[in-house]
Amino acid sequence: MALYNVAKKTHWLGVFLLFLSAILLLVATISAPVIPDISMLRVTLTNVTDIRNTSVSFGSFGYCVLDVPPIQTDQDWCGSRHIGYQPADIMAKIDHTPFSEMSAGFSDGLTRVMILHPIACALAFIAFCCSLGSGIIGSLIGASVGFLAWILTLVSVAVDFSIWGTIKKHVNNDGSGSVAHYGPGIWVVLAALVTLFFGLIIVFFTCCAAQREKKRANNAVKNEGYPAANDGYNNGYNNGVAAAPRKKKFGLF
Repeated sequence: MALYNVAKKTHWLGVFLLFLSAILLLVATISAPVIPDISMLRVTLTNVTDIRNTSVSFGSFGYCVLDVPPIQTDQDWCGSRHIGYQPADIMAKIDHTPFSEMSAGFSDGLTRVMILHPIACALAFIAFCCSLGSGIIGSLIGASVGFLAWILTLVSVAVDFSIWGTIKKHVNNDGSGSVAHYGPGIWVVLAALVTLFFGLIIVFFTCCAAQREKKRANNAVKNEGYPAANDGYNNGYNNGVAAAPRKKKFGLF
């Protein structure tokens, strides 16, 4: 029973991590152009203003140009939202950043893979909902769906760093003075990869531990024998009616 109580409490930690993963992936999904300040990559341009420089915020499904002159009005301009776009071409037009044909095609083509952000987000939330249930099967389904979400997130992390690492390298080495750095969007995807991994591992193993403890408790009840309802004896034989064993109740599993 002590093992079961530990498994039950630890299980809720895994459930919380799955929910946290869904939130983190949602943040990446609603990056620019939905929320301009959440970016996968931020490029600060060299135009001189009285307040701050214009910057380009690249997100999962588009981009925004922040602090567009005249800077006093603090204007932001965002492009349309769609699956796949051309960050290399955008930087070539805005900042005259040189890209080879291979680099431009590589980075532009892989932006379509960022559709995995909302898909992994949905799967992580489904895993959370399944693990929230009160059954072993629900927890196993939650762990399985969570594993699929983790695989997609792993692919997303690899693709994200490939795309934005290529853009970042070209911008910072082109001699224009513009500076590119990773935005919060790419880091939340990486964080989701970690929380998903620990969440699904915890949910799976606590589910197995609870099941093993339940079987052990049931076997212990069977081996104890049934207590007699009557203590009287006749010729050495128990005349009492055997009482039914009390069933153990497991709240979560």
